[in-house]
Amino acid sequence: MTYYGALDFGASSGRMMLGWIEDGKFQLQEVHRFENGMVKKDGELCWEFDRIFREVKIALKKCKEIGKMPSYVGVDTWGVDFVLLDKDDNVVGNTVGYRDHRTDGMDDEVYKIISLEDLYARTGIQKAIFNTIYQLMAVKTKHPEYLEKAETLLYVPDYFHFLLTGQKVNEYTEATTGQLINAASCEYDWELIDRLGYPRRIFQKLVMPGTKLGHIRPELAEEIGYDFEVVVPCTHDTGSAVLSVPANDDDFVYISSGTWSLMGVERKTADTSAKSCALNFTNEGGYDHRFRYLKNIMGLWMINSARHEVNDKYSFPQIVEMAEAEKDFPSRVDANDERFLSPDSMIGEIRKACEESGQKVPENFGQLATLIYTSLAECYAKTERELEEANGRSYSRIHIVGGGCNVDYLNRLTAKATGKEVHAGPNEGTAIGNITAQMLATGVFHSVEEARENIHESFGIKVYSSDGELISG
Repeated sequence: MTYYGALDFGASSGRMMLGWIEDGKFQLQEVHRFENGMVKKDGELCWEFDRIFREVKIALKKCKEIGKMPSYVGVDTWGVDFVLLDKDDNVVGNTVGYRDHRTDGMDDEVYKIISLEDLYARTGIQKAIFNTIYQLMAVKTKHPEYLEKAETLLYVPDYFHFLLTGQKVNEYTEATTGQLINAASCEYDWELIDRLGYPRRIFQKLVMPGTKLGHIRPELAEEIGYDFEVVVPCTHDTGSAVLSVPANDDDFVYISSGTWSLMGVERKTADTSAKSCALNFTNEGGYDHRFRYLKNIMGLWMINSARHEVNDKYSFPQIVEMAEAEKDFPSRVDANDERFLSPDSMIGEIRKACEESGQKVPENFGQLATLIYTSLAECYAKTERELEEANGRSYSRIHIVGGGCNVDYLNRLTAKATGKEVHAGPNEGTAIGNITAQMLATGVFHSVEEARENIHESFGIKVYSSDGELISG
């Protein structure tokens, strides 16, 4: 039996998943899970990558303990964040995360050099204040000595691939999230990079999903007790999640539902038009140079943050039950408002938004939860209409993959708000997509279409009618 490992790190948790084919079906097993999140360091919100890599080694050792050592492993993470290394491969500065406020005002600095419209026409990437282009401007403005010292920029999954193998590359799907890749050439936009004053030397060779980086460092193989080969997946977690969508036509919109909700369609070409820019859609890279034409929506970050504020005293099933009990609560917020990106208090910020808009303020957690879920569903409906407008066509259904597809209440709300059939599953979309790219690279599947057909047959999919009724699954 050949096992494949997905090291799948999200903004709030990380895990090691094993995948393999048995009796023609895609099998999946969780081996290890751990908490993730940003911590304050020197006044900045930072990631604890040293701790995460210790968890990686724990996970790899557990695979040996259960007798399922992977032959191939790949890493996927969130987008935009990066690590700078000096000539001796030491980390330069703090490993700052995208929710830190260091990028405040950095968009204005970038637009002194290139307008938002021209930037979009070159990259096709939606404006988000945490994009790599603005993070690097923050480094250049506040710590120019870091850029002088840096020899290498590795996006987060690239950094973990480096820790595993010693190889330094930038994977394409992840790199596109940074807003420095030219949408036409699918390569770094060197003219843009030069104009911004970022040193060319720090950017590494771009590689595509399916690239074999080689075997792990000998000392790591000795420590964990076995060897394996690293195969680069779609290292941006949404890229992996979209690869797992169990459909082979083009009549659907997908939502990769987790901490963030990424909602969009697959395209063969990027849309960098002024209309697309005005609608704030992004053209992120996908498997085999497909484009993920989508919009970032705040997602379950809002409910997760509110839950943490009450010390996680409610389970998610309890939260859904409380939300359904308060389903008639009328207030709504804009789930895409930047005020909810990194507030001191999510509950306080939602209540303040209701007060400012003259709406009823939630008085208990059930009211707060139904407000969040319903606001998300209405944001999905608005985005779906915009996708139809941008692409000049309609879509018959919505596929939801990722952990959020388990929230039956939100699935029903989404179906009702959009008036579309909703297909929910698989819930481990990102890990499945990560492993699928490895299987494509090693000949288990011969095409994306074959892989998606297998995923459809291997995992349970729930289908909701346009009025929110569960009709199968």
